Amino acid sequence: MKIVLQRVSRASVTVEERVKGRIGEGYMALVGITDTDTEEILKYMAEKMINLRIFEDEAGKMNRSLLDVGGEILLISQFTLYADCKKGRRPSFIKAGSPAFAEQMYENMIKYLEHLLPGKIQTGQFGADMKVELVNDGPVTIVLDSDEIM
Repeated sequence: MKIVLQRVSRASVTVEERVKGRIGEGYMALVGITDTDTEEILKYMAEKMINLRIFEDEAGKMNRSLLDVGGEILLISQFTLYADCKKGRRPSFIKAGSPAFAEQMYENMIKYLEHLLPGKIQTGQFGADMKVELVNDGPVTIVLDSDEIM
């Protein structure tokens, strides 16, 4: 699993000209799923995400977590995080999870995050053409890759 976190002051996602999700301070999180992901990986990554200390404290140091600031998450499925650009000019997405598996894992991630942060999760729409707008605060962008941190 790969997650790209952007610390935001606000973010939204639009599907078919209708705002599907909108948040204030928190994370805009792009999540890529591969077929080898498990529920254990999903839970670890969700907990890592919400406990990561990348919000500033009173001294201006990145020392506060999403939980500490009462932030929200806009969670967007993003199979292109598994793009393989080693050969040719068109990326291969063979490492991305199959659509049925990835959608189920995405839904499970939403449920788990809602369990951890009730009322603080907004989402995109799996498989849809989405327009994402955000104000990256900092800018702060962090990449979490389960192959590297577990």
